Parts: sequence; structure tokens; C-alpha cells
Amino acid sequence: MKHRSKYWQPTAKPVLALLLLSAGAQAQHWLPPHEAVHAAIDAQPNVVAARARSDAAEAKARALRVGEHEFQLDIVSQRRSSDEMGGRQRFSESEYTLSRAFRLPGKAKLDRDIGAAEIDSADLRLDDSRHQAARLLLDDWMAWLRAAEATQRTGAQQALMDAAQRDLARRVGLGDASQKDLELLEVERAQARAAQLAAQAALESARLAMRSDFPSLPIPERAPDIDEPQILVGGANEWIARIIARSHDIGALEADARAADARAARARADRIADPTLGLRRLNERSGAEQVTGLVLSIPLGGRHRSALAAAESANAAALHGDAAVMRRDISHEAVLTVTRATRLAAQWQAQREALAASEAATRRIKRGWELGETALAEWLLVQRQHSQIAGEEAAARADAEEARLRVLVDAHDIWHDD
Repeated sequence: MKHRSKYWQPTAKPVLALLLLSAGAQAQHWLPPHEAVHAAIDAQPNVVAARARSDAAEAKARALRVGEHEFQLDIVSQRRSSDEMGGRQRFSESEYTLSRAFRLPGKAKLDRDIGAAEIDSADLRLDDSRHQAARLLLDDWMAWLRAAEATQRTGAQQALMDAAQRDLARRVGLGDASQKDLELLEVERAQARAAQLAAQAALESARLAMRSDFPSLPIPERAPDIDEPQILVGGANEWIARIIARSHDIGALEADARAADARAARARADRIADPTLGLRRLNERSGAEQVTGLVLSIPLGGRHRSALAAAESANAAALHGDAAVMRRDISHEAVLTVTRATRLAAQWQAQREALAASEAATRRIKRGWELGETALAEWLLVQRQHSQIAGEEAAARADAEEARLRVLVDAHDIWHDD
């Protein structure tokens, strides 16, 4: 990025900075390559538009530094006829005026302040467009990982039902099981197949959504497995403070308020209008008379200029209020984001314990069915419950990891140039 606002706040604590580096390194296992992510984000239409607005703000700031006043040349050429004692006389006459208005002391600095604040605002909104694209990428990426995990899980369930059907068919042929049990198992196989087809459709939809949102992002043929969620390194208050300090929304509105303050001061200064100074040259009676002089023009401001100054002051006050509201909202969102990451990690721990207990129970019931000690319906019921618990554990695992990654994205620890 070509410009960094001086109001952007880095992390204050070196210890937290080290923790953030550690957290960012841990996150890379889950994410696409860093360079590919930045290229995909920079290609987003909203980022391209924001970059153009940033360029426009810099061009406008250059214009403000130079000022709007330019030299003006006025030329008058005329022919004069007059009756004199020698008869009717004709003369060529001309008039030249070169003038320029000048900003009164203090106005140029205010114009520079306006331009600098507008650059800050545009650059921060460019950063925010990248941040929003990073959030979208995280949503798409995790939706793809979830769908891939569901496809793998339902495929394993389908394979389990297929193996059970083959074994049961053999037992029916040997007279060791009833045809009724085989029909019951066929129903379960059909349901498993339907679940697998639905998961495959969801996986394809997730891939297409990511391809549509980020055409340049390379998507692996096989999604990485979602392992155990990592712990969010660092204290909750430190993460909350970092998210607030790095908020582009707050910074952009504060920059807008600074620009409005400068415009209000400029409008108050404009109650005394800029004077215009010019050099005038007259050539009369074909050069017989020549006049050189200075021209000074001073507009006399009135109620119109005072009203404009009052309007700009009120607009500045409104923007300061908007910035305060945004800081409150971002603070609230940061608390919820960090708290959610902690809460979902605890929920996943509980789901993992439930899954471990379900796996043990399912193995016992399945073994009992294979030995003829347990009815098929009982094993299918337990297996169905286990499949549901496995899905809930997978969802909790993905939710916990996505919540942690969301904290890293909002804190600018990943997928940002900060």
C-alpha cells in the first residue's frame, strides 16, 4: 500500500506481538498460500474500486496543495473615433490585465490538512475493503472445508453400510440372519447414499462459490483435514484491544471528522475572501497615452459565507458523533468475536468427549451384532446416533477453528499487510 495513515495504531505490547507471530504461523496449516490470498483479495472488485478512490484522494490533495487560484489574462482591443480640430481621428487602443487571487495566510495549511485527512480516509477504506474480502475468503474457505469433511464422513458411513450389507447377505445365505434384517439394512444403505449425495452436492456448491468469489485463487483437489482446533494464544482483552485499534471503520470515520474539522476552519477563514491582485496596462490614442497600474479586488463576505461556515462546523460535529458510535459498535463486535472463539473451543471439547464415548459404545454394539448377541435394529440405531454425533463434533471443530481464524483476521494477524 502506497500510504499508511499516521493514525493507524500498531500493537503496543512486544509480548503480544510475539504471540501474534506464533498464532499466524499456526494458522498457515489451514489456509491457502499467502501470496495467492493477497493476489485474490487485491483482484476483488470492491478492492479495485477502493484503490481508485485512494488514487483520486491523492490527486485531489495535490490540487488542494496547489490551490484553486490561477493567473488570469484579460485583453481588450478597440478602435476609437473622435472629432478633433484636424478632422475626424481614429485611434487603436488596447488594455491588458494580468491578475491572480492569493490565499490569505493560514488557508494553504488548512487545504493541506483537508487533503491529508481525505487521503487517510480513502486509504483506510481501501484497507477495509481488503479486510471485508479477507472475511469473505475465510467464510468460503471454511464452508469448503466443512463440505469436504462431510463428504468424507458420509462416504465412510456409506462404505460401512456396504460392508455390513455384504456380511449380512452372506449370513442370510447361511441361514444365520433373516431376510427382514437385510431389508432393514438396505433402507439404512439408501439413507447413507442419500446423505453422501447431498454432501457431494454441498461440496461442489462450496467449490463453485469460492471459484466465483475468488477466480484467481488456486483450490486444491483435496481439502486439508480439519484437525483439532488450536488455542487462541494471548489474553482475551489483548485481542479485543488489538481488533479495536486496527479497525478501519473507526479510523476512516475519524479521518472524515478531521477533514470536516479542517473544512469548517477553512469555511470560517473564507468569511474574509481572498484578494485578487493584478497588473493593468492601457494603450490609448494609438500609443500617445500609456497607463500602467495595479488592480486590487477584495470580495466583501456576508451572511452567505457565515452560513456555509456554520454548516461545515455542524457536519464536523456529526462526523465526530458517527465515529464515536462506530467505536462503540466495533468494541461490542470485538468482544463478541473473541468471546465466541473461546466459547466454541470449549463446546468442541465437550463434543469431542461425546464422540469418544459414542465410538466406544458403537464398537461394543457392533461387535454384539456380529456375534449375534444384539439385534440389527439396535446396532443401526446406535450407528445412526453415532453418525449424528460425529457430524456435530465435526461442525463444532470447524466452528471453533473458524472462530479463532476470524479473530486473527479481524486483528490483522493474517491476510493483511499491516
